[in-house]
Formats: sequence, C-alpha cells, structure tokens
Amino acid sequence: MSVVSEAFALVFQPYVLMVIAASAAFGMFVGAIPGLTATMATALLVPVTFFMEPVPAIAAIVTATAMAIFAGDIPGSLLRMPGTPASAAYVEDAYRMTRSGRSEEALGASLVFSAIGGIFGTIVLVTASPILADIALKFSSFEYFWLVVLGLSCAIFVSPGSVPRGMISLIIGLFAATVGIDNPAGQPRYTFGNVELLAGIQFIPAMIGLFAISEVLRSVAAGADMPAVEKGGRAGIFTRQLDNMRRYPLQALRGSITGTAIGALPGAGADIAAWISYAISKKFSRQKEKFGTGHVEGIVEAGASNNGAVSGAWIPALVFGIPGDSITAIVIGVLYVKGLNPGPTIFINQPQLIYAVFIVFFLANLIMLPFGWVAIKAARTILSIPARVLMPIILMFCIVGSFAINNSPFGIVLMLVFGIVGFLMEENDIPIAPAILGLVLGPMLEQNFVTSMIKADGSFLAFFERPIAAGLGIFTIAIWSIPLIMLAIRRGRPGAVPAA
Repeated sequence: MSVVSEAFALVFQPYVLMVIAASAAFGMFVGAIPGLTATMATALLVPVTFFMEPVPAIAAIVTATAMAIFAGDIPGSLLRMPGTPASAAYVEDAYRMTRSGRSEEALGASLVFSAIGGIFGTIVLVTASPILADIALKFSSFEYFWLVVLGLSCAIFVSPGSVPRGMISLIIGLFAATVGIDNPAGQPRYTFGNVELLAGIQFIPAMIGLFAISEVLRSVAAGADMPAVEKGGRAGIFTRQLDNMRRYPLQALRGSITGTAIGALPGAGADIAAWISYAISKKFSRQKEKFGTGHVEGIVEAGASNNGAVSGAWIPALVFGIPGDSITAIVIGVLYVKGLNPGPTIFINQPQLIYAVFIVFFLANLIMLPFGWVAIKAARTILSIPARVLMPIILMFCIVGSFAINNSPFGIVLMLVFGIVGFLMEENDIPIAPAILGLVLGPMLEQNFVTSMIKADGSFLAFFERPIAAGLGIFTIAIWSIPLIMLAIRRGRPGAVPAA
C-alpha cells in the first residue's frame, strides 16, 4: 500500500497536474487539426520532456496522446476530414449526423465512449499486463498476416453499398500502397522515375485528399452557396449519452475489449482495432441497414475501441520493452532517457513510478471529458460559417497539413491527385474508407506475407500450422464464406426467387 501512496504523491503535485492540463490542451489542439496526428503531438513533446522529471514527462505524453486520438474525431465529424485512420472507420456516420443537425450527439458519443474505452484499457493494463503481453509475444508474421487480412475484410463488408464496390476501393488503396521503394525486395515500383515517389504515397496527404478535397470539390460542383449543415435539434454533448449507455452497453464493452486486445499486439494499433470493432458492431446489430447513414451504434463501439487500443499498446511496451505502436516506440526512447528501462524488472525496481503512470492514465481519460466538451463547443461554431467561406478555409488547412508532413510541395500534389480520385469514386458510389485502410495496411500485409513465405519455404500450409494463426485464418475464411453459403442455401430453397 505504501507503493501506491507514494505513486499518488508523485502524481498529485501542482507541477505535475499543471503539466497534465497543459498537455491535454496541446493534444486536443494538435489532434483537431487535419493532417497533425497523435504521433506528431508525441514527437513534438519529446524535446520538452528532456527538462522534466520522469513522472511529469510520461504524464505529458500519455495525456497528449489520449486527447489527440479523440480530437481526430472532431474534424471527421464536422468537416469529413478524419484526423486518424481509426476515425475514418466511422467518419460517414459521424458526418451524416452532423449534416442532419446532430453533431454534438455524434461527438458526445465519441468523447464519452473514448473515455470509457481508455479507462477499461487502463484497468486491463494494471491487472493483466503480463498475461496479455505474453500472448502478444506469441504473434509472428503468420498471425499478423491473418490479422491484417481480417482488418481488410472488415473494411469491405462494412462499407456502405455493395461488396464489389468496396473491393474496388480496397484495391485502389492496396495499389497505392505498393508505390515506392519500401518493400521486401527494395526495388522501386510504379515511381515512373520520380524521386519523390521513392518514399511511397504519404498517408496523410492521401487521406486529406480522399476525404477533404473531394468534399471541397463536391461543394463547388453543387454550388458555393450550399449551407454547411442542415438545421437540426439542439441535443447537448452529454444529453443523449446516458441513453446510449443504456441502449449499447454490450457494444461499449465489446469495443473496449477488442481495442485493448488488438492494441496489445505490437504494431497493430488503434487503426485495425477501430475497423474491426466497427465491422463487429455492424455484423451483430439489429439495424445493419442504418450503418453509414448517420447511426450512432458504430461510433459507440469503434470509439471505445480507439482509446482502449491506446492503453493496450502500453502493455508490451512496459512489460517487454516492445512498442505496441508508433507512439509507444517514441515513449520507450523517453523511458530510457529517464533511466526507466522497460521490461519485467521495472515492476520490481521502480514500482512506484509504474503505479504513477497507471494513475496518470486514469486521470487523462477522466479529464478528457471536460477538455473534450470545451473543444467540441469551440469547434461547433465553424458550422455556422457559410460553405462559400468555409470551403476555402478548409482548403487552406488541407494545404498546410499536407505540406507539413515532409515540408515538401509534393505532399500538396498528392493531396490534389487523391482529391480528384476521391471525388470520382464518390460520384460512382465507390466508398472511400476501404481505400484508406488498404493504403495503411498494404505494406504490413506484404511484409508479413513475404516474411511468412520465406520462413515456410513457400508452403501455404504453414499459415495454419500455428494455433493462433490457424484460428485467425479459419475465422477470416469463415467471414468470406458464410455470406456465399447463406446465399446458396437461400437459392436452393423450394420456391426461392432467383436474384435479379
């Protein structure tokens, strides 16, 4: 008990609490700007942490990360510009709720259930770190291959519209992911002699183009005087969330569990977690047809999964020193600088510091509620701006965000190209979201497939020889097969009407 008391004393100091509050505001600001990610917020904080003691340094990163992950939902909901790939999983529902005058309900759901998922993930981090980390270490390239395939499959099946159109979108994203020299063979692909393309298609400019620029083009095509949003109800940010908790407790719990479990897998992260959670939510929903049309159920489950994955990613980082995502990769470096060598011995040698980190996690997810409320209220005012004024402002932010990734004008070119592609896709009812996931997961899919085939000496059976890989593989193939089997059964019934 003395260790826990010492941890509370380390956290509840005026200086540490001030750092947490400042980091919360910083993370919320960075996350809400399209093109600036939670990873960037963490990287920007690292030089500042060099002048801090271990506890405030880690507290600053933990708090800023939690805020930035949620804040990525704000431009996604209001402007259809998701701040993270995870936000893209449910951006259609959130944006359509905004268009119908329910923006505060959508963002309120994202805020409240992000906090719930983060707290759940922290509880698991505190109680079950060694067990989950041990499972995570059993994942090899075979397991990761099936996990990525499962995530890509979910993107197709949860897309609004037909499965073939979702497949077309996914193929576009996977093709874009093959560009560049960052592949197992180390050979330039589809660069056409352009030096800039050797680094591949930068994800942030592509995402800004597909979502935001396509929206700007559609606004121009529809007429500049189109209103930004429709008039709707005035439900408050938290008004409907108690009702959502009563209606969707299973979804919130399921999303929290899924996010924490997937977040604990090194390299998986919140992106796959959100997409899989959204797919699970749609699969087991009684209102499947409402997904993608402005339905809050998917936001509840995927939002909880988002921040659950953030906490889960710290499990392998603290227990074994293996980064769970890009953010914890940065954090591990900070831990070493501060003399906190991550691994099993840290729980023995410096338990008070680890408990202090756990307390910071709880605080960060709790203060997300008031800080999120302020951020939503501040951002909500942009919806009163006429589209003819708002769209040029959005375009300016898009240009700045795309340029800031590598300080290169080529990012702006990529953004414009993908903006035109996104506009053409939506004009032909091809969903954008699967293309985003294909672009994000394509390199991971190829890398793990090639590595696995080298290990297996070209044998495909090796993908089913390990227990976890076999389970994931069978489950993924079942997802592909069940719709076909059900269709065959329906067609085989007496009196069945053939599909047109």
